[in-house]
Amino acid sequence: MRCFVTGAAGFIGSHLTEDLLAAGHSVVGLDDMSTGREANLAEISDHPRFQLVTGSILDQRTVEELTSGADCVFHLAAAVGAFVIRDRALDSLRTNIHGTENVVAAASRHGARLLVASTSEIYGKNTKVGLREDADRVIGSPLRSRWSYAEAKAIDESLVDGYVRERGLRAVIVRLFNTVGPRQSGRYGMVIPRFARQALTGQPLTVFGTGDQVRCFCHVLDVIPALIRLVQCDSAVGLAVNLGSSEQVSINQLARLVIDATGSASRIERSSYLDAYGSGYEDMQRRVPDCTLAGQLVGFSPARSLTDIIHAVIADQQASLTEAAAVAR
Repeated sequence: MRCFVTGAAGFIGSHLTEDLLAAGHSVVGLDDMSTGREANLAEISDHPRFQLVTGSILDQRTVEELTSGADCVFHLAAAVGAFVIRDRALDSLRTNIHGTENVVAAASRHGARLLVASTSEIYGKNTKVGLREDADRVIGSPLRSRWSYAEAKAIDESLVDGYVRERGLRAVIVRLFNTVGPRQSGRYGMVIPRFARQALTGQPLTVFGTGDQVRCFCHVLDVIPALIRLVQCDSAVGLAVNLGSSEQVSINQLARLVIDATGSASRIERSSYLDAYGSGYEDMQRRVPDCTLAGQLVGFSPARSLTDIIHAVIADQQASLTEAAAVAR
C-alpha cells in the first residue's frame, strides 16, 4: 500500500511507520514536530520507501497533496497530553477539529481508506468496567479544560460518521486506551514515562489526586498491528473500535510498581489537581475497555502485560538519560 501517516514522528506514528515499511508498504509522513521528534524515526530516516514532510494538518494544501495517490491514510496527528490541552487550549481545539476535517475531506476526495485515532476520553466520567463502543458519554462542563479534548474528538468522530454515511468514505475510528511504550514522553502528562524518569533520577513520583484512580495500559506494539489490520477491514468501515488492555491498576499501585522495578529510593508525593492542572481540571475514577469488537474484527488480543510495559518504558527512559548525559559531557 501507499500510506500517508499524520503525526508520523510521534510516539505511536513512528512505531506505525516502521511496521508499515517492514511489511513492504511505502509511507509519506507529516508532522509539525510540536511533540514529535526526528529521533523517533532515526532507524528509518534513509529508507527508500519513506518520506517525512515537516508541516501541519492545518495546512489544507499540504494535506491534499500528500493524500493524493495514497491507498490509505492513518490520522494520528493531534494535540495530546493534559499539560498541552491546559496550556494551549485554543491551538489544541483548532488542530484537533479543523486539522482532522482537512484530513477526512482529503481522504474522501481521493478515495483513500482512512483510520482516525480517537480516544478513551470520549467516555468521559463513565466508570463502568468494560466500556463498549455504544456506552454513554458522561462529560463534564465544556468550560472545564479537562473536557475540551474529549469534545473535539467527539466532533471528529461525528465528522467521520457523516462522511461514511453521506460520501461513502471507507473509514474506521479507533478509541485508544492509554497506549504506552518506548518513545513516549512524560513531558506532556503521560504517567508511566513520567514515573519512570522520576524514579530513575531519584525524584519523588508525583501522584495527582488520591491516587486511587484506576487505569488500563496497553503496549504500543500490541496496538500497531491492529491499526494496520483495521484500516483494511471492510467490516470495520463506519465503526468506532476500542483498543486497549483490561488489566487494571490504580495510580498508587502503578507508582509502587515503577519504584520496585527501578530499585529506586524515590518516595511517592501527592499533589492536588488544582496545583497540577489549575481550576479547569476534572478527573474520572475508573476507565476499563471492552475490546470484544476489536477481537472479532481483527483478532486483537494484547500479549504484553503491565509488567512488560513498565520494564520497556524504564529501559527507554534509561537510554534517554544515558544519551543526554553523554551529550552533556
